Amino acid sequence: MPLDVVGAGFGRTGTNSLKIALEMLGFGPCHHMFEVRDRPEQIRFWAAAARGERSDWDTVFRDFRSAVDWPSAYFWREIAAHYPKAPVILSVRPDEAWVKSIQATIYESLRSRHERTDPLAREQGEMVHDIIERRTFSERLGEREHALAVYRAHNAAVKVAIEPGRLLVYDVAEGWEPLCRHLGMPVPADPFPRTNSTDEFRARLAARNTRPT
Repeated sequence: MPLDVVGAGFGRTGTNSLKIALEMLGFGPCHHMFEVRDRPEQIRFWAAAARGERSDWDTVFRDFRSAVDWPSAYFWREIAAHYPKAPVILSVRPDEAWVKSIQATIYESLRSRHERTDPLAREQGEMVHDIIERRTFSERLGEREHALAVYRAHNAAVKVAIEPGRLLVYDVAEGWEPLCRHLGMPVPADPFPRTNSTDEFRARLAARNTRPT
């Protein structure tokens, strides 16, 4: 089935909260980096796509109605063009909060990828390193000003490329209203999901690095 929602925001912009929110609104399952973990076919698809090999978006997303977070956010132009009727959501957060979060989570995860004892976790770590640290941040994710410049340039590029009626620039701190308005959905009675804090990310990383083979 075609994607109904395309996420263009970088990781650590509330993408897991957005994933859960989209699923609560009926746009699930939602593809996220969590769906790549432990799935060799997903890890190898994204690694091949990053190398420039032909990407079969309909196959990789065949079980999903929406997609947010990396690795798909790296390919936002291609995915948005492939699904031209899908609304695009650019998830954002204040610059300083974003760079502090990504350097304390994803950057630390990539630095420790060689410590993972599980072969599949190591394979995923290499794919993530290639797409995020090497191709997106030119191996300079740990440099605060460079990371911020890449983040700002990415957000600006999405705003230029996607027509305003199709694009929602969205901070999950805004809650349900702007998201539901953009997608033409009623606001749920349930509270907006808040999850995957820095502490939660780091606890999950510690458990993953020590998982037995």
